[in-house]
Amino acid sequence: MLTIRHLTAVAALAALGLGLATPMASATESRQRTTPTLQQSVDAIERTGTVAVVAQSTGPDGRRYATTGVSDTATGRAARVTDKFRIASSTKAFVSTVMLQLVGEGRVSLDDTVEHWLPGTVSGNGNDGNAITVRQLLNHTSGLFNYTADFPEISTVADFQADRYTTWTPQQLVGIAMRHAPDFAPGTQWEYSNTNYILAGMIIQKATGHTWQQEVTRRIIRPLGLRDTSAPDTSSRIPGQHLHGYSDFGGSGPTIDVTDLNPTAAGSAGAMISTTNDLTRFFSSLLGGKLLHPAQLAEMKTTVRAASLDPVWPGARYGLGLMQIPLTCGGVYYSHAGDLMGYTTRDGVSADGRHTVVLEATGDGASDLSTEMAQNALIDTELCAAGGK
Repeated sequence: MLTIRHLTAVAALAALGLGLATPMASATESRQRTTPTLQQSVDAIERTGTVAVVAQSTGPDGRRYATTGVSDTATGRAARVTDKFRIASSTKAFVSTVMLQLVGEGRVSLDDTVEHWLPGTVSGNGNDGNAITVRQLLNHTSGLFNYTADFPEISTVADFQADRYTTWTPQQLVGIAMRHAPDFAPGTQWEYSNTNYILAGMIIQKATGHTWQQEVTRRIIRPLGLRDTSAPDTSSRIPGQHLHGYSDFGGSGPTIDVTDLNPTAAGSAGAMISTTNDLTRFFSSLLGGKLLHPAQLAEMKTTVRAASLDPVWPGARYGLGLMQIPLTCGGVYYSHAGDLMGYTTRDGVSADGRHTVVLEATGDGASDLSTEMAQNALIDTELCAAGGK
């Protein structure tokens, strides 16, 4: 939930020596011989076992769309690129942007400790809020246990059905993590943890007097005119026309419609709803320098090695709410993936924000890495065709 669903399978495949990287020269030669269209790339993703795929590719020469599959298996309605969906961990890029705006305003420092803002919240079992900074929350070097690794709601069909409408407080979610010892000493390693961004949302509220949802709405959604984007509180439904999500939770039961979900289970780590068009506007504005001062954008793009992501994204690095991924044609792109049962959000934006690709796939996809590879190929192909960077 809220992170890369296939990391367990990925680790096993990596151990067998199955890599995703293609030698740069041969990839370039192949692209020159035949570059798949956006529709062909979307169709390739659907063939791996998704229910629907919608994609948008945007640059100085305009925008293109492609869709396949159905938004709702009960009605058979075709998926539309305007459909809303749960963006899961792509929410983190919004939350980090708000935090960095507060840094730019002098209201928060990246070197502030968690204890300074949230006294006593991170403690017990070797956890120490005095030793963890805001920066370490945002770049996942805190060492804090990932609460979703001990969260029954996402484990099986039965557990999901029992708790899908439960309201969770941020304190409860952090409390799950505090039952566990840290994975490593702060600042010594990198490991993805949703606990970090639950705490970031709590700090935003402490610093501003408003919830993270209110600040994201006031500072990003409204100024950019993201009319189909929302940061819900406890509402379990996706308003308006949307894609339905489907999952069998690793074969633990029948495939069910998982669309309705109390988003407090994800909170500031992954509760938001959006569309391909709105995410395009957000990421292009962010990397284009419209949301952060140059100093804070530079901080956001300052990355650390994220080796545990290599099986899916070879050479991946992680900044402050942004992933940095190498392109096969040279250079890098920025991104924040999002995975929630039934929904997979992928995005890629050039360093200058001029070229952006966003796609959403519903359903569980393949049990191996074929869905991941097809999604990565779409983004890489589109950005390399636009000139990389």
